[in-house]
Amino acid sequence: MRGDLEWGTVPMLVRDAARRFGAREAVVEGRTRVTYRDLGDRVERAAAACIAHGVRAGDRVAVWAPNTLDWIVSALGAVSAGAVLVPLNTRFKGAEAAYVLARSRARLLFVTGTFLGTSYVASLRRAAQDGDGTGPLPGLPDLDEVVVLADDAPADFRTWKDFLASGDTVPAERVRERADAIDPSAPSDIIYTSGTTGRPKGAVITHAQTLRGYAVWSELAGLREGDRYLIVNPFFHTFGYKAGVIACLMRGATMVPQPVFNVDTVLANIAAERISVLPGPPTLHQSLLDHPARDAHDLSALRLVVTGAAVVPLRLVERLRAELHIGTVLTAYGLSEASGIVTMCRRGDPAEVIASTSGRAIPGSEVRVVASSGTVLPPGEPGEVLVRGFNVMGGYFEDPDATARAITPDGWLRTGDVGVLDEDGNLRITDRIKDMFIVGGFNAYPAEIEQLLGLHPDVADVAVIGVPDGRLGEVGMAYVVRRPAATLTADDLIAWARREMANYKVPRSVRFVPELPRNASGKVVKGELRGAAAT
Repeated sequence: MRGDLEWGTVPMLVRDAARRFGAREAVVEGRTRVTYRDLGDRVERAAAACIAHGVRAGDRVAVWAPNTLDWIVSALGAVSAGAVLVPLNTRFKGAEAAYVLARSRARLLFVTGTFLGTSYVASLRRAAQDGDGTGPLPGLPDLDEVVVLADDAPADFRTWKDFLASGDTVPAERVRERADAIDPSAPSDIIYTSGTTGRPKGAVITHAQTLRGYAVWSELAGLREGDRYLIVNPFFHTFGYKAGVIACLMRGATMVPQPVFNVDTVLANIAAERISVLPGPPTLHQSLLDHPARDAHDLSALRLVVTGAAVVPLRLVERLRAELHIGTVLTAYGLSEASGIVTMCRRGDPAEVIASTSGRAIPGSEVRVVASSGTVLPPGEPGEVLVRGFNVMGGYFEDPDATARAITPDGWLRTGDVGVLDEDGNLRITDRIKDMFIVGGFNAYPAEIEQLLGLHPDVADVAVIGVPDGRLGEVGMAYVVRRPAATLTADDLIAWARREMANYKVPRSVRFVPELPRNASGKVVKGELRGAAAT
């Protein structure tokens, strides 16, 4: 990795990748196979079209679409024109997308056509039909143009093909000049938080932070030229866009985007495309291991898995290594406000460290754990996780009050996560501060309880919440997904838990469910579970 890229810009990275990896496959989408040289040309054409449509340096450009080649080209094209990328969650409803578009004051939107039976254009039109704007959506006065990533579009919107053609009059020199004028310290994207605890807020991250962070990620993970990377993690999340697209551009790996998680499709892609890299949440890898037709597919090319969550069962790490012969299995921890990367395990760490922790602080950053008073806590003591370093956002977009609450005057980001550091600096996330509940005066951390319950051989997935109790104040309730063919009962699991953990941690009730509600980042939406528990 050349030093200037670590401190450079995303368009510089795209151009450099086209030069370094020219004829190597960059993106595979069905029968479409695009080389790095072709990808560079497509991105510059998209940048030219953005310039032709009046996009200025610093303007926000949004993309609301699943993982596709068009997402990659439109997003990188906008950023190469000097715009700030605003990825939209594909699980958003129209009103949620409209909120982020309005809050970011996006000028241009790239949107998919129909996806999973839903017309995103129609849902957005319904949510933003009323207002004083003169553009395609009156309720979004700052939005000048909507481009549908399809062959057809409503009369007041524009098709992707027509949009690209409009940039043919913009000279290549002008596109290069625009890209070269971008300062590495300028914002490259605004990642809006998942909104599970309130309205989404936009974390502003720069070009230099992005490139430095994912040069580190690529190095620690061991991503290398020629790897074939199945990107199931959604592009609107840093795990998909930055640990996926940006990392592949840095290393010359081939991107195979998958728009929807489906284990049968994952298996087919791994075999057909000789996939060697498969990051994703633990549930992805668990479903892969447990699939009844797994042995019918050739998975021998897989060599690298990176996962991350509060709960990564040791058995999962061991099975990935023993059954699929994956040489490198790593865990990591990050959040949007810290460029998506805070800690990471290292290759060679023992399975126990990988399963029970999220690794150590990445180079160029610091991690500490503090009490509610702000006092720094010693190893082994749980408290709020704070992070400081190059990866911490400059702030929330146009929200100084929220920024001041999140970042201390001396630069420490308050993550809102509860964690414990060990003597070697490995971080174990035990919960969100808001998820902790108190049982008869004892602090109970759901993620810790979930990890213990996950050791039961009949438990495939589990989430724990606190519910009111007349005697103890609060007690635990477990939502459990059984393994296939298991006959586990609530009484069985509670009795087992009493043998495995302190009494105050033992759930007092168990509900069995077919699956847990998760947001697009793979996190369990505990608000839904609390709502169900209250009924």
